[in-house]
Amino acid sequence: MNRFILSTLAGLALASTALPAAAQQIGEVSTVFRFLGKNDRIVVEAYDDPKVKGVTCYVSRARTGGIKGSVGLAEDKSEASIACRQVADTITFTDKLPAQEDVFTERLSLVFKRLHVVRVIDPVRNTLVYMTYSDRLIEGSPQNSVTAVPVQRGNPIPLK
Repeated sequence: MNRFILSTLAGLALASTALPAAAQQIGEVSTVFRFLGKNDRIVVEAYDDPKVKGVTCYVSRARTGGIKGSVGLAEDKSEASIACRQVADTITFTDKLPAQEDVFTERLSLVFKRLHVVRVIDPVRNTLVYMTYSDRLIEGSPQNSVTAVPVQRGNPIPLK
């Protein structure tokens, strides 16, 4: 029995390290009134880049309301907008960065759709480029948004 509990706790600890970065919702506006459940709305969420201290990405996207939206069964639209900014005096790196990396993911429907924020390095311009898009199990969406954060001269981006 103790072995079962230990393996279950170890599995939960391992699974918790694989969870996507948590967003902090900083605002929302209502777009469609619903009699039952939440209204349809546009939310603005902040994501701190876990490997780049001092950079925060702000993503705005549609959230479907109603009864399905209130219980997490509605599929949100694929449109999203992104703006990433330097929010500290200096940008620091916790590790070497790959040339391209999926930084954040979030579920947009029960099973099939996910929102992605990808970081791409532009070493020639010493710039971090962030792009947001959604994908689907069968077919993704070409709708995307892009933003860039220049890194100060004399602070080269450490590439893997």
